[in-house]
Amino acid sequence: MLRARLVAVLVGVVGVLALAGPASAHVGDGRAGSDFDGRVLAVTPALPGVTVRVLQFGDELEVVNTTGTELAVPGYSGEPYLRIGPDGVWRNRLSPATTINLDRYGRTPLPADADPLAAPDWEQVSTQPSYTWHDHRTHWMSEGQLPPAVAADPGRDHQVFAWTVPMTYGDTDVAVEGELTWSPPPPSWLVWPLYAALLVAVVAAGLRGPGPLAAALAVGTAASLWHSLATPAPAVTQSSHTGAVLSALLPALLVTAVAVLGIRAARRGRAGLTGVLAVVAGWLLLVQGLPDVDVLWTANVLATGPALLARAAVAVLLAGGLGLVVGGALAARRARTVEQEPLPA
Repeated sequence: MLRARLVAVLVGVVGVLALAGPASAHVGDGRAGSDFDGRVLAVTPALPGVTVRVLQFGDELEVVNTTGTELAVPGYSGEPYLRIGPDGVWRNRLSPATTINLDRYGRTPLPADADPLAAPDWEQVSTQPSYTWHDHRTHWMSEGQLPPAVAADPGRDHQVFAWTVPMTYGDTDVAVEGELTWSPPPPSWLVWPLYAALLVAVVAAGLRGPGPLAAALAVGTAASLWHSLATPAPAVTQSSHTGAVLSALLPALLVTAVAVLGIRAARRGRAGLTGVLAVVAGWLLLVQGLPDVDVLWTANVLATGPALLARAAVAVLLAGGLGLVVGGALAARRARTVEQEPLPA
């Protein structure tokens, strides 16, 4: 029994180390949920070989240009800002947009030589024909303050504004048109009792015996795997979608391995070992789910697939994970107490 517990603790330590990178990478820019959302509606004229995406709920704009023609993006005063093409990405150091776009709210002070009227000073920032940047034309700029229409009627969906980012493809003027929207978050009176009920149910499973605890382990494993498979496509400058999913699957596979050991122990009636492994699995679920905690109270979820399933998976990772830690500890303690009880004379 002692040896098994030591192995379980070792698995937990390895799990924390293994999860530190992949778990945070799952959410990209630090947010997995938002009430805002942005999208591209049209690129006029259409440019085969050029893709434009909005990332992070409207906070970032991504352009990929696989053609042999350069695509130019002006700054906020119309000055030369970006050139994206077969020679990579070049950025005008003197464009005020270069500095303004370093911060989501444009608070970085401009250097003394920033001048939209100056001759461009081009510096290469990528050898690939793709670039992702904060574009303040596509997201809400007032921190801590809702748009007036939203504040007046927060119970329904709103188009915050329509936006246009001009570009030039060779000698052709291009307009990228999109919109920023806001949606009301799920009602707290509905979702928080559900999260609490899930926590209580899993803790109760630990008190009822190894069988219910094994069932909770199976549910947690399913949520962990789904959460990994629902990893959104990251910016192409970071990694491929396949690579992001495979990276996210590593912690889920570790959770699966621990859960399988716990289910086997439950089938053999080893309540103490089942409880210890439930604690380890619960801790791993918590580490996997914490970076995405904001999806529990926001309208939009950064995930591939249905938002409801993504939110449910994170709820299981967090409420279920905490329940496994508490319920597993109670189960292990109860089993140890039973083992130490003296036999009747």
